[in-house]
Amino acid sequence: MEASFPLLFAAVVGFSHAFEADHLVAVSNIVTKRDRLALAIRDGIYWGLGHTSTIILIGLIIIVAKAEFLDGYFRYFEATVGLMLVVLGVYRLYQYYKNRNTTEELYDKEHHHHLAYGIGLVHGLAGSGAMILLVMSEIRGSLDSMLYLLIFGVGSIVGMLIAAGIFSLPFSKKITANERLQLGLILVSSLVCVGYGIHVMIENLA
Repeated sequence: MEASFPLLFAAVVGFSHAFEADHLVAVSNIVTKRDRLALAIRDGIYWGLGHTSTIILIGLIIIVAKAEFLDGYFRYFEATVGLMLVVLGVYRLYQYYKNRNTTEELYDKEHHHHLAYGIGLVHGLAGSGAMILLVMSEIRGSLDSMLYLLIFGVGSIVGMLIAAGIFSLPFSKKITANERLQLGLILVSSLVCVGYGIHVMIENLA
């Protein structure tokens, strides 16, 4: 029973992991382009899939292949997330001003979610270090370790789809009909994204 407890706990840890500050800052910025709850939730799912993909890949390299050379690089992975947040915030503002006079800004007809998946991939790089070290210290055996990471990933997907849905609510059609309010929300989201990204970069490279 004691040996299986970490596996049972993995989903809870993954769920709570989705609500870490850098994740929420990123997803809140992504969903500013969505005026429908279903699209925002899909963004959350794709973010979770990208995040899980990287966690599993790094896990395979470190746990199964015993490649410990990556240990010294995790702070650079974190800094990469910071840079990504800065770029994401700036790009969101660029998108808004470029498309502000067209219906494309809010009504993304093609409903692409590759941006969310890509951001999830980068976030997985940053979160993989601490997570894999935790797994290696608590669980014996490569199979159980990878199973933990997989269950953790499922929990993070559920957590992020909920977070994305919540953050998309201020961008419903009724609220975004007010152009000034819409601009204010996008500005706040983008500036927080840039500011937090700079903080993460300084914290890991200083």
